[in-house]
Amino acid sequence: MADAYLVDAVRTPVGRRGGGLAAVHPADLGALVLRALTERTGIDPAAVDDVVFGCLDAVGPQAGDIARTSWLAAGLPEEVPGVTVDRQCGSGQQALHFAAQGVLSGTQDLVIAGGTQNMSQIPIAYATRRATEPLGLDDGPYAGSEGWRARYGDRPVSQFHGAETIARTWGITREAMEEYALRSHRRAVRAADEGRFARELVPCGPVTADEGPRRDTSPEKMAALPPVVDGGLITAALSAQISDGAAAVLLASGRALRDHGLTPRARVHHLSVRAEDPIRMLSAPIPATARALKRTGLTMDAIDLVEINEAFASVVLAWLQETGTDPARVNVNGGALALGHPLGATGAKLMTTLLNELERTGGRYGLQTMCEGGGQANVTIIERL
Repeated sequence: MADAYLVDAVRTPVGRRGGGLAAVHPADLGALVLRALTERTGIDPAAVDDVVFGCLDAVGPQAGDIARTSWLAAGLPEEVPGVTVDRQCGSGQQALHFAAQGVLSGTQDLVIAGGTQNMSQIPIAYATRRATEPLGLDDGPYAGSEGWRARYGDRPVSQFHGAETIARTWGITREAMEEYALRSHRRAVRAADEGRFARELVPCGPVTADEGPRRDTSPEKMAALPPVVDGGLITAALSAQISDGAAAVLLASGRALRDHGLTPRARVHHLSVRAEDPIRMLSAPIPATARALKRTGLTMDAIDLVEINEAFASVVLAWLQETGTDPARVNVNGGALALGHPLGATGAKLMTTLLNELERTGGRYGLQTMCEGGGQANVTIIERL
């Protein structure tokens, strides 16, 4: 059977909403990482079979197949195509899956996966609002669907509702979530101070470091924040930061490694995606991880490092409860609560960090998973070489 190898991975710093990347066109963010990746690996960019990017809310500057636009904006060969993927928050990870599957199938040899998102310019869920207004329909993708209403009624479909439901279902307190969020910030600050992100970061103009981590945050500051939903547990501190950024990963076949003189850094060991209740929405990483472990024959004890997207603190804490994983191996350099979540780019960003941290620590297996709209979750397991 063919293998798919990770050759290299890069990302921009993650900018805060309204921060240093806010005015940068999302295609230019994508172009930055594409250009850096091709230059670092020394590949002939014309040899790339496809560019697969994640991006949500594909309207305005993010419309028109931004994978293709980013490639062209980078000044790279016109004969290379691009395609844009939307699996909600897991779009960048699904882009990596599609790229790896192209290599595993034997039909492609060099594929770049990644994602780009500028949430400062295009707010989250903007596409659903803009698409419905001219039609005179209620807001949201489910409104007006008889089939959806017959199956799920009029129950609220909201990530905040999902995060609250998870917290209450798993008995997770606000205090426990705040403790976790504080740890995320402290880990992110430590990682930056120790230079752990240096190899993966591509500066974007004057922005050379992630803007999200807060050195001055404290339990007192978090405790003073109001809940997002009246009477709820989730606050802004317990939710992923709205962010801007891009990331890209080069995947190659064994033949491409030989033909282009490339040295692989890791091998794709497993790819899968599962789904469950779309109303609770954010708990799918739990069954998705269980299925991935069953299919591979691995246990969590064999997984050296985990990157699970911190969409909300409750998502990670519920996953930790169910899997019994040592928190010391999970999001060791902080997560989206501190570093931000540029939606379509996050899946590739997490893989970039996972790859570098496996090398830094000498670990063998790394697992990545993230919750996604519609009650879905991708799982990727890589093996460091």
